[in-house]
Amino acid sequence: MKMSKIVLALSLGMTLVTAAHAEVKDQGHGTVHFVGSIIDAPCSIDPDSVDQTIKMGAISNAALKDGGRSEPVDFKILLTQCDVSTLTDGVTVTFSGSPSTGNAELLGITGSASGASIALIDGAGSPIKLGEASVARPLVDGSNEMDFAAFLQGDAGASAAIVPGSFTSVANFTLSYN
Repeated sequence: MKMSKIVLALSLGMTLVTAAHAEVKDQGHGTVHFVGSIIDAPCSIDPDSVDQTIKMGAISNAALKDGGRSEPVDFKILLTQCDVSTLTDGVTVTFSGSPSTGNAELLGITGSASGASIALIDGAGSPIKLGEASVARPLVDGSNEMDFAAFLQGDAGASAAIVPGSFTSVANFTLSYN
């Protein structure tokens, strides 16, 4: 009886080993690409902050006439793993991109829409001019969230007709630690 239990246990073990080494059936496959960069900085940039798409919405041309503006749409840049032991003044952010023909301090739009520009503001509601560093923000060790918002602003002036249509724009940001 004891011998049959040993034989049964060995048979079961061999069956499990054989099943574990059986070829895996390919029922679909793919590839995962990993991309990123190593930066010389006291903070890492959260992956969701590196490449963002901000949906501005469907904005009425009536809201933009005579320099009017849309409701601000919030976005943020999240910094992680910060070591602020060497910082004295924190971090500034400079946004760059194609300037608007209506106002060089604002971001231009492309597409079938025209007569408006994208304005950027910081978390306190202060304007951020395109190509100029923001006010320095203090940082703490660990994670830091930098809040911003963008809104569409109608170009002022008699020749600034608001033309309905779709638009896109790209702003790059550069961080500078002090």
